[in-house]
Amino acid sequence: MNRHQKEAAVGNLAYEFSEAEAVYAVDYRGLTVAQISELRARLLQNDTKLKVVKNSVTKLAAEKAEVTSINDELSGPTALAFVRGDAAASAKILSGFVKESDNKLELKGGLLNGKPLSTDDVVAIAKLPTREVLIGQLVGLIASPISGTARTLAALLSAVPRQLQQVADQGLVGGGAAAPAAEAPAAEAAEAPAEEPTAEAPAEADAEAAPADAASDTDSTEE
Repeated sequence: MNRHQKEAAVGNLAYEFSEAEAVYAVDYRGLTVAQISELRARLLQNDTKLKVVKNSVTKLAAEKAEVTSINDELSGPTALAFVRGDAAASAKILSGFVKESDNKLELKGGLLNGKPLSTDDVVAIAKLPTREVLIGQLVGLIASPISGTARTLAALLSAVPRQLQQVADQGLVGGGAAAPAAEAPAAEAAEAPAEEPTAEAPAEADAEAAPADAASDTDSTEE
């Protein structure tokens, strides 16, 4: 690699450092070429690039990107996984490949948002739920009250016809309401005779007047 090629490689790698959400360093010396290709393909599905670069070039690129803490992981053959996708998902892929390869692939640490990670940190990240799972859980929490409200409204709406039917059966709506109106004239007719004493009042007055006249006649006769 001549000077121009090295400068280009450093520039490209520095760009990867600056764009990555996380960077995981692994020791790949026990893997075959076929296994490295398989691992690279799996990581690409999560928008993660696996790059095998000389440590000297990586150190220059890290210095240019101002992430020199990664230099602590650059001993022996080292490949770097530059994660632009889900950091937990890529950590799971690497951790799974460690087991699948009978520990021929080794985790070494890395960076997360520019902060250094130990090997234990990478293992811990691999145990976290993926972003997709977390989003699903969040949607479930948001939808849960909505679905509960929907079920409540459905129950209330389904109860309305039953309640209306019960009211109708009791004669409070529909044809039953007309009966009290029809009975009203009969009640008024039954109460009408109560006014007749008014018409008899003159007769009673005449009857009372007659004894008075008779008394007057008696008085005049005695005189």
